[in-house]
Amino acid sequence: MSYCLPLAAIDTAVFPGSYAAGRQHWLAQLNKLSCHTQCLPYPCVGTGVQGEELVTDTVWIGPEDASRVLVLIGGTHGIEGFAGSAVQIDQLGLIAKGHVVIPDNTAVLMIHALTPWGYAWQRRCDADGVDLNRNSVDFSKPLPENKDYDLLKDTFYLADAAQRKIALAEFEQQYGRVALEKAVSAGQYSDPSGPFYGGKAPAHGRLVCENLMRQYSLQERDLAVIDLHTGLGSYGYGEIICDHEPDSTGTRAARHWYGESVALPLLGTSSSVPKTGLLDYAWHMIMNERSCYITLEFGTFSTDQLFEILLRDHQLWAKSDNQPTRLEHSKVMRRHFCPDDQAWREMVLFRARQVIAQGLQGISS
Repeated sequence: MSYCLPLAAIDTAVFPGSYAAGRQHWLAQLNKLSCHTQCLPYPCVGTGVQGEELVTDTVWIGPEDASRVLVLIGGTHGIEGFAGSAVQIDQLGLIAKGHVVIPDNTAVLMIHALTPWGYAWQRRCDADGVDLNRNSVDFSKPLPENKDYDLLKDTFYLADAAQRKIALAEFEQQYGRVALEKAVSAGQYSDPSGPFYGGKAPAHGRLVCENLMRQYSLQERDLAVIDLHTGLGSYGYGEIICDHEPDSTGTRAARHWYGESVALPLLGTSSSVPKTGLLDYAWHMIMNERSCYITLEFGTFSTDQLFEILLRDHQLWAKSDNQPTRLEHSKVMRRHFCPDDQAWREMVLFRARQVIAQGLQGISS
C-alpha cells in the first residue's frame, strides 16, 4: 500500500520567503488537520533579523500511544530550513486533504526549524557559531581532534580567495580529496569562529531532541527519522544518506525501506564523507533494531562552491562591524542552499514525498 497519492499537485509556493513566513505558514497548516495533534513549542534565545521571536515548533500527529513514529526534522542547519519548511508544509497539506494516510498504530512527529537563529539569519549555525550537526558528542570527555583542520585554519581565513583555492588544491593533491573534505567539514572543536564547529556544550536543537525523546518515550517506539538537508550532492537529487554502521540493524532497516538508493559515508558510497558529532548519533542511541535514521540531502551546487561560500560567511561573522556585507552575503547563502529555481523546488517536493511515503510504508510493514 502506498501512503502518498502521486497525482497530488505540487505547489512550490510552500517555499517561504523567510523564517517568520515559514513558521506562520507551518502553524496555519496545523489548523487544517482533523486528526489528533499535540504541539510543543521550544523558544530559542535571541531574535531574528526583524526582531521576531525564534521558536522550534513541533507537532505530534496521530495516536498518543502509537508504537511506530515517523520523525521529520527540518532546519538542523538553519538556512536549510527553507526547504525543510516547504517539505513539512507540503506534507501537512497532503495529510489534511487525505492524500497521505498515516498507517494504524503510527504517528508523525514534525520538528520545524531545529536551529531557528540560523534559519532567520540565513546561516547554517546558531548564534554561537555552533553547527548542530557536529554537536552530538560527549562533552564530559576530551573533544575529538581534527588536526588537518588546525593545519589549514590560517588558509580558511585568507582574504584572497584565489590564494585560498591554490592552498586547498595543493592539500588535495598531496593528501587526496576525501582528506580535504574531512579537514574542512568533518567537524572541529577548537575554532568557534570557523565552519563546522561542534561547540563546547549541547546546543538548542540537541536539547530539543533530547526533550522530545523523553516527552514521548521515543526509546520505546519504532522510529523512522528523516532529517531534511540541502547543499550537498547532485543538483535537485535527494540522496538518502545513512550514517549507521554498515553492518548494523539501522542500515539493514534503511536498505529494506528505501532500497538501493541508500548511500553510506562509511563505505564511500555517499556525497558526504564520515563526520563527527552528527545529530544522527543522539538518535541512534535510543533506537531499537526496527528503527533507522536517514538524512535526505538535496543537492545544489558543487562542494568546492559550498566550502567557499561557508568560509566567506565565517570570515564575515568573525568581524563585528560589517552588518551590511553580512546581509548581502546571506543572499549568496540562500541561493546555494535554496535555489530560486522552479525545477529544483519541484524536484525537492517530489522526492521528499517519495521518501516519506517509503518511510511510512517501511515502518508499518
